[in-house]
Amino acid sequence: MHLWIEDPVQIGPSVTLGATLESGDGSRKRIWFRVPEEFSAVTNYSHDSFVLASLFHAMRCASDLIVHGSVSPSLLRNLEEFQSIWNCWLPEVYARIDICADDEKEYEHINRPAAAIAAFSGGADSCFTIWHHKKGLIGRRRRDLKSGLMNHGLDIPLSKPREFELAVHRSQTILESVGVALIPMATNFRELDDEWVHAHGAAIASCLTLFKVFYSEGLIASSPPYNKLHLMMGWGSNPLTDGLFSSDGFRIIHDGANYGRHEKIHHIADWPEAMDNIRVCWEGERKDRNCGCCEKCIRTILSFRAAGIKLPASFEKDITDQHILELKNLNKAKIFDYQQILSYAKKNGCQDAWMTALEKRLKKNSRNKSLNLKTIIKRVFELVK
Repeated sequence: MHLWIEDPVQIGPSVTLGATLESGDGSRKRIWFRVPEEFSAVTNYSHDSFVLASLFHAMRCASDLIVHGSVSPSLLRNLEEFQSIWNCWLPEVYARIDICADDEKEYEHINRPAAAIAAFSGGADSCFTIWHHKKGLIGRRRRDLKSGLMNHGLDIPLSKPREFELAVHRSQTILESVGVALIPMATNFRELDDEWVHAHGAAIASCLTLFKVFYSEGLIASSPPYNKLHLMMGWGSNPLTDGLFSSDGFRIIHDGANYGRHEKIHHIADWPEAMDNIRVCWEGERKDRNCGCCEKCIRTILSFRAAGIKLPASFEKDITDQHILELKNLNKAKIFDYQQILSYAKKNGCQDAWMTALEKRLKKNSRNKSLNLKTIIKRVFELVK
């Protein structure tokens, strides 16, 4: 599989960096990133971002990758370990491949400030990362965080430009309140049709790595905490593999995994701009706001309740106990989250009716799994007979 790097193209106030991924059968897929023109200097370095963007596609196709451009040898070294992990997790899906480039050279960061950029979606995890670093609540791990990077084409489809524009406005309000600049960009990464659950960490890292000319580190806000990792094997962004997206010239940091989401919400509760503009929903019809009724919205609303926080203005309507009782398709990871929310609420002295409803819903889930197991055992015995 060949990765052909294209010349950058400036159209209006933005610059597009593109590459074509050509398979052995001659089929082609194009990958592109679009950044504001003031960041056009991103074109003056190696093509690490395109390697990260192509990685899962090449592993899924079991095709070695030949890059017709410049790549950091330290990144290629790290990606060998990264591939080993994913091949152990899902050997039937992802093969270990060789990656080579026409030119292997480390990026020379002369006179570049030791500043950081963070991926920013406007959700609870990314808000927590911004807040903890800007307020110095993270000890020696504090980074000089200058910018938040918001990506059109990842959680908000490219077909919804107006909704992305409105979401950007929300994010700017949040970030400007703590002196952080927002950089909006766009990518067609999802057109590669990789399994998003697996590939989203690589997608975020590829976008952050574009800006290695301006920043020394890129932060990816954690989603599962450390005590949930046993349930999250195969989750695309995690503490084990995110750091392997790094090169000697640009480090990727997985941030905040020592906190659960309910704890993160408790920490940002005193940040009014975040509370009024936080956006966690991805299932609702409008991608620039919270629908208030999907599973992610319900889980977030219950996290507010568990922390004793009034429902913020970013949620236009509250949920009822019936919404909780009707929760569907709860896997082990989500059940763990709800159990943590219940535990946190009890620790805070909460005794509200929603807790009874949630306990009833979780018991129902356990009962259904028990019935399924009995059905399976019964079916096995029937087959043996």
